[in-house]
Amino acid sequence: MRYALISDIHANLPALDAVLADISARRDADATYHLGDLVGYAPWPDETVARLRAVGIHGVAGNYDSTVATHAKHCGCRYEDPQQEELSHLSFGWTLEHTSAATKAFLGGLPFRIDLRPLGGHASGPTVALIHGNQALNTVYVHQERSDEFLAKMGDALGLRAGDIACFGHTHIPWQRTVGGIHYVNTGSVGRPKDGDPRAGYVLLDVAANGEVRVESVRVSYDVETAARAITESTLPNDFADYLRTGGR
Repeated sequence: MRYALISDIHANLPALDAVLADISARRDADATYHLGDLVGYAPWPDETVARLRAVGIHGVAGNYDSTVATHAKHCGCRYEDPQQEELSHLSFGWTLEHTSAATKAFLGGLPFRIDLRPLGGHASGPTVALIHGNQALNTVYVHQERSDEFLAKMGDALGLRAGDIACFGHTHIPWQRTVGGIHYVNTGSVGRPKDGDPRAGYVLLDVAANGEVRVESVRVSYDVETAARAITESTLPNDFADYLRTGGR
């Protein structure tokens, strides 16, 4: 089985459309799933959700999805300085105001976790666990600097064993590591990368019949200026446009 895994779209419709076109052009993905954070920071929350629903892509709730759905006090994001905190609150307030009740209801209905059995549930084989943050909260950042011990505890809490795969997003930076035979895969971000590369990112995950796992991190060029211009023409902070242009740098 080959899965296309997309995450952290953050209402960036041009980036999402470019990624979906790339996945379609390859013609070899058996299924596509999203790992949450469909909204926030860009001006197409309703349109992004509508596009995913139209093409039948299922997935899990990111922190932005669940906090918008429940009208929480903030998005549960991490701030590196007071300016980022202020901008984050502006984004969250804008998204609450400009996301329809129907979209919020959909976001509130997203599951916290999805388990896939690529070799079928009728025989023993690897499990692919899809989450957004970690096993307990979708606000926890599982970044590359996390220790092997941290990852091992996460895998144990997810009920995973050697040969299984844990897939997550939230950090907006793609990476992968194997600890204790469990594969940990961060899918990066479709609509708001933070690694200095402004291209949209996603992951292709292959699980062979013998259980062998292969992970490919894919980057896709898209019309960043169209997305940036839409931000500046909205009442969102212009900083978010510059963020897209620089890939978070």
